[in-house]
Amino acid sequence: MTAAVVLAAGAGKRMGGDVPKQFLMIGGRPMIAVTLEAFEHCGAVDAVVLVTGAEHTEYCRKEIVEKYGLRKVRSVAAGGAERYDSVLAGLMAVPDADYVLIHDGARPYVTEELIRRTAEGAVRYGACTAAVPAKDTIKLADEEGFIARTLPRKRTWIIQTPQAFSYELIVKAHALMREQGMEDVTDDAMCVERSGLARVKLVEGSYANIKITTPEDLPR
Repeated sequence: MTAAVVLAAGAGKRMGGDVPKQFLMIGGRPMIAVTLEAFEHCGAVDAVVLVTGAEHTEYCRKEIVEKYGLRKVRSVAAGGAERYDSVLAGLMAVPDADYVLIHDGARPYVTEELIRRTAEGAVRYGACTAAVPAKDTIKLADEEGFIARTLPRKRTWIIQTPQAFSYELIVKAHALMREQGMEDVTDDAMCVERSGLARVKLVEGSYANIKITTPEDLPR
């Protein structure tokens, strides 16, 4: 069984405004509804958990899940203070999953094809993430803001979501992260990397799979 955990619990402070970014309208529908529909229509996913702020769970059940007929959404879970808290809440809602995809709700242009690729990557490799080759030269800075070195462009990738894993693997990685007090873990691929439990395979993503973070992203 393959489940998807879709994260929409962030405050979206960089977007500004009074409406959380996951509820901003795109093509006449809330952004989070657009994101969820991609998983709803993808045959590679059997169940979906939407993780949102505790104050928005009831609204999401009625105005997103029920209104848009999202039958694969098994539950709407309340997220935590940090991203990894929200991920764990989502994982605990699908204990019967064999594989799990974790996706940012603010990436509404994810396609069914990309979802399928990452789901297949999880089965084949145990851990994978959608990613695209970096188009620009990437510099690594030192603590004073000077260039420390230039990373070889042919080996640099921009990481996206979905990120997909064996359920047992990602749960163990999160447990280790908490036990060891890991800091600055910005995504689940990094959680697995630092755990040392597995290597994470890069799976072809899409340059159109943007994350809507700031007001400048909306016209795109």
